Amino acid sequence: MINALMNGDIQSFVISLLLSLPVVLLALSVHETAHGYVADKLGDPTARNMGRLTLNPAKHIDPLGFICMVLFHIGWAKPVPINTRYFKNPKKGMALTALAGPLSNLMLAFIGLVGYVGTCFLQIELGSTSIYFWVVELFFYFFLYLNVLYSAFNMIPLPPF
Repeated sequence: MINALMNGDIQSFVISLLLSLPVVLLALSVHETAHGYVADKLGDPTARNMGRLTLNPAKHIDPLGFICMVLFHIGWAKPVPINTRYFKNPKKGMALTALAGPLSNLMLAFIGLVGYVGTCFLQIELGSTSIYFWVVELFFYFFLYLNVLYSAFNMIPLPPF
């Protein structure tokens, strides 16, 4: 996206920005909610008690991390609070809780893949070169790409990733 801006292609930059905004909001919200949900199911009510078991992006967005995610496709959200003392097996509980976020992004990426392939197939079947198909195709591309990237970024074995 930044490449489009650096090359002077303002229109591509604006389109990419507008299409990536809902993707980033959803990816970050689902990711953080997944962490909290798994922790809650394993006995830790911290996220639920703090109102963080929600897909409401306002509860999860860190402003700087969000801007970085939209512009550079690498960013962060406010981490969901986890208290491992509630887990019967703290190591296993923390591992499962940590894994929930990246796995949720991989599931979203799969949805993006199905949408992208479906849109491409439909466009070919209809023989359409409509701008609407292009926008939907680009949206699903961002949906797939950003969720895979966010999942991979969170698998880096460095705290707090």
